[in-house]
Amino acid sequence: MGKTKIRQRTIAKEVTLEGVGLHTGENVTLKFVPAPENYGYAFKRVDLEGEPLIEADANFVVNTQRGTNLEKRGVKIQTSEHVLAALVGLEIDNVIIELDSPEPPIMDGSSKYFVEALESAGILEQEAEREEYIVKDVISYKDEATGSEITIIPSDKYQVTTMVDFGTKVLGTQNATLENLSDFKTDIANARTFSFLHELEALLDNGLIKGGDLNNAIVYVDKEISEATMKKLEKSFNKKKLSIKPNGILDNLTLHHPNEAARHKLLDVIGDLALVGTRIRGKVIANKPGHFVNTQFAKKLSKIIKLEKRNYVPQYDLSQPPLMDIHQIMDMLPHRPPFLLIDRILELSDQHVVGMKNVTMNEQFFVGHFPGAPVMPGVLQVEAMAQTGGILVLSTVPDPENYLTFFMKIDNVKFKQKVLPGDTLVFHCSLISPIRRGICHMQAYAYANNKLVCEAEMMAQIVKKK
Repeated sequence: MGKTKIRQRTIAKEVTLEGVGLHTGENVTLKFVPAPENYGYAFKRVDLEGEPLIEADANFVVNTQRGTNLEKRGVKIQTSEHVLAALVGLEIDNVIIELDSPEPPIMDGSSKYFVEALESAGILEQEAEREEYIVKDVISYKDEATGSEITIIPSDKYQVTTMVDFGTKVLGTQNATLENLSDFKTDIANARTFSFLHELEALLDNGLIKGGDLNNAIVYVDKEISEATMKKLEKSFNKKKLSIKPNGILDNLTLHHPNEAARHKLLDVIGDLALVGTRIRGKVIANKPGHFVNTQFAKKLSKIIKLEKRNYVPQYDLSQPPLMDIHQIMDMLPHRPPFLLIDRILELSDQHVVGMKNVTMNEQFFVGHFPGAPVMPGVLQVEAMAQTGGILVLSTVPDPENYLTFFMKIDNVKFKQKVLPGDTLVFHCSLISPIRRGICHMQAYAYANNKLVCEAEMMAQIVKKK
C-alpha cells in the first residue's frame, strides 16, 4: 500500500438523475450524495425499509449475467458498473448512491450522463489523503472456459487496455487504451453498451430487457435477419421501420467511436475494478474482458491488497539524523524517564507522525516483567504509541510545553508479536479524522524486526496546564 499526496474527494452537493432500468423497465431515481472521508462508494436502497446499504465491494458480487450485480443480506443492486466507472473516471473517492429501485437508470447505455451530473454537483477536496495500491508484481486471472484474462503490471499511474474479439465479421477485433484517467470523460465515458442480435432476441423472448430501446444499446447484426424477426424488433422497440446500416448495426444510432465496443468494455473494466475498494496504480491489460472475469480479478486483487496491508511494514532509514532528538521531544512532551518511551521522531506532517524507541535490557520494567524472560509489557507499547501521537497533536499549538495530553479512548488493541530487549520499535500514527478542539483520533501501529507487533485506535485530547 502507498500514501499519495493527493487528498480524497467527494461531491459538493446532492444531484439527482431520473431514467429507466435496462432490465427491469422501471422508472428509477438516482441521487448522488456527498460522503465523508474514507467512506468509499455505497448504494442505498431508499425504497426499502431501513434504507439498507450495499457497499461497492467485490465480495458482494453474486451474478454477472447482463451486468455486475451485488447482493447483501437479500438486498440487490443490478448493473452497478456504469455508475462506478463515472466515479472512478472523475477521481471521486467518497459518494453514496441512493436508488429507489434495484437498478440504476440505463440512460444512453454509457457513463456520460452520470459524469455530467457529478460534474454539475461540483467536486470537493477533503482533508484525508487518498490511499492507493501500488502494483509491484504482475498479477493475473484467467477464465479457462472462455480464454478471458486480466493482468495488471507495475506502472507509474492507473492505465487500462482492453482487447476484444467476438469471432464475428460484423465486429471483429478491437482494442482501446486509456493512458490517463483524466481522459476518461472525453475518450471513454460516452461509449455505449452493445449487444448482438442473437442475444437480443433471447433477452426479448424471455422478458429480460424491458427498458431497452435503440437509444441505449448498440445492436450488432451477427446473423441473417428474417422479415418476421425484423417486425418483432420493430414492435419491441416501438419503431415504425428498422434497417441495418452498412457497418452492420441496427439504424437510429451512430457510433461515437469506430472502436466503441472496445471502449465500452474498458469502461466496464474500470467500473468493475472499483469493487476492489482501493485506488490502483498499475496498468491493467484485459483480453476479452467480461463482468465475470473482471469481478473475479477484482476479488483476487482485493484479497492480495488486504493481505499486504495487514503485513505491510513501512521502511525508514534509521541511520539518518532524526527530525526530533530526545531533547526536542522532552521540550514538547511532559513525560520524563523512566516513563518517556520514545527516543526519536523520524517524520511529522499534519496527518501523521513516525517515532522510534530502542528497547534495551536497562529498561526499568524488565526488573519485574519478567527477569528470566524479559518481555516489554503491551500496555507500555500502547503508551509509547500514544506519546508518539502526542507529538502530532501538540505540534498543532504554538506553545506545546503548556499542554498535557490525556487518553479519551482506546479501541481495537491487538498484540501480534513479543517485544524483547535489543528490538528497535517504530511507531506510525495517522489521523482518522481531522484534529478538532484539541481532540485527536488516530490509528497507531508499532513495528519491530520487519513485523507488526501492536496496533490500536486511540483518541486523546490536549488540555492546557492550570
